[in-house]
Formats: sequence, structure tokens, C-alpha cells
Amino acid sequence: MNTLTREARDGDRAHAEQFIAPPASVTESAEGYMLEIEMPGVNKDGLDISVENNELTVIGRRSVPPVEGTLIHHESRPENFLRTFELDPSIDADKISAKIEQGLVRLTLPKAEHVKPRKITVS
Repeated sequence: MNTLTREARDGDRAHAEQFIAPPASVTESAEGYMLEIEMPGVNKDGLDISVENNELTVIGRRSVPPVEGTLIHHESRPENFLRTFELDPSIDADKISAKIEQGLVRLTLPKAEHVKPRKITVS
């Protein structure tokens, strides 16, 4: 699994934030693309999605509840998630929408009207 590091600055203090690249799937339809990214432990408040310079960036920060009692065994990784995708020029970036349900982020990336197939009427 890929691990990425990003430096975050809080005032004068800098600290490195650890990220892993989560698995993702992309499907295409006539209307656009569906991007699904697995981010277990992430909820709506921990999700940051942005588009800048034709790049879609998705950051997911886990909300891990505190452990009560003594931790005996732990296999889950503590890192947060980060994926960046280059957007095809055919995607209408202003109409991208997203939702998250049970750790699965679904982004709808609609195609711009000028690239969608259209029927031409014969007179």
C-alpha cells in the first residue's frame, strides 16, 4: 500500500501527516463517471474534496473512537487517506457531487454537455 506524507502547518508549528492511498474504482456511463473510494472509519465531517488545476483531491481523516480498557491486539493502520486524480477535460468540474455511506465515498463526475452523445433530428 502506498504511503504519502504531507506537511501541515499550524501557525509556526509544522507536523507531518501520514496518508495511505485507498482503493478506488471508476465506471463510465453515457452521462459521466462514477468514482468510488474505500475509506473505512471516515465520516462526512472527516472528508475534504477539492478540485484545483484540473486535479480532484480526496482526503479522508478517520474518526477513531477512544479504546476503553486495555488494547490487546490492533491491526488497523492509523493513517488517513489521500487520493488525487487528473480530471479529463470532458468532465464538468462545476457539477461534481459526492456522498459517503459506510466508509464508501461515491463521486459523480458528469460529462460536459458538448461531449455527451446527442440525437440529431432529420427534417
